[in-house]
Parts: sequence; C-alpha cells; structure tokens
Amino acid sequence: MKTLEGDFTATDVRIALIATRFNAFIVDSLVGGARDTLCRHGVADESLTLIRAPGAWELPLVASRVAATGDYDGIVALGCVIRGGTPHFEYVAGECAKGIGQASTQHGLPIAFGVLTTDTIEQAIERAGTKAGNKGGEAAMSLLEMISLLRRL
Repeated sequence: MKTLEGDFTATDVRIALIATRFNAFIVDSLVGGARDTLCRHGVADESLTLIRAPGAWELPLVASRVAATGDYDGIVALGCVIRGGTPHFEYVAGECAKGIGQASTQHGLPIAFGVLTTDTIEQAIERAGTKAGNKGGEAAMSLLEMISLLRRL
C-alpha cells in the first residue's frame, strides 16, 4: 500500500503569521513559539511575515485576504480567547474557528489554527509556553506538515 504524508522540513516556503493584538501578553508567546519552531525546521526568518489583527473575530477576514494574495505557502493563525461571564466567548471562538477553516478550504491554502480557547487566564499561560508546551509552536509544526503533504499530493 502506498502511503503519503508530510514531513517537517521546509526550506523554500513563505509563511504568514497572523496574530491578534488582543491578549497580547499571551499571543506574543505564541508568536515566539511559532517563529522559533519554523526557524529550527529550516524556514528562513526573512521568509516569515507577521501580520497583526485586532482580535480573534477579525482573524478569518485577515486570513482570507492574505491567502488570496498568493504570496504565501501557508498561514499560522494565532490568538487567545478567554471565557468570561457572558456568551461572548462562544460567538468569538466559534466564528473564528469556522472562518479560519473556510478561508483555508476556499483558497486551498493550509492555515494552522493556533488560537487558544481557554476557560481561564492560567490555562492560556500554560498553553503559551509553560506546562502544556507552546501551542504556537505546535501550530507551526502542523503547518509545515500540511505544506509538505499538499506538495506531495
């Protein structure tokens, strides 16, 4: 049986990191984790572009617009939505996830979902580089694998 899968080497890629300014104290750690991971896997720092969006609600439109340029091989979407005492969390987190997925399929471009959706600030901190690793780095790994896999298909 023939098996196709991607790997984590990508020396000839252009990647956009789209990151929110909202909850920057968390998101900046995700950006650092993604950048470090990509560089450790052979992506040149000059092949990375950081694009800032106000918040998670705006990420899908930014992702779609960036994908439409044709200038990038993939996108890592980074943000943080922390549950509060109102239903606002569900609206923002759900529409962000749905919109990122739609942008990826609409444009045929891999977009890694590195948006934290947590119940507490402590959970967000854990996922931005402490106990639970750095989810920005994990999203970057997923993106590298998807770029490689799509090139093989």
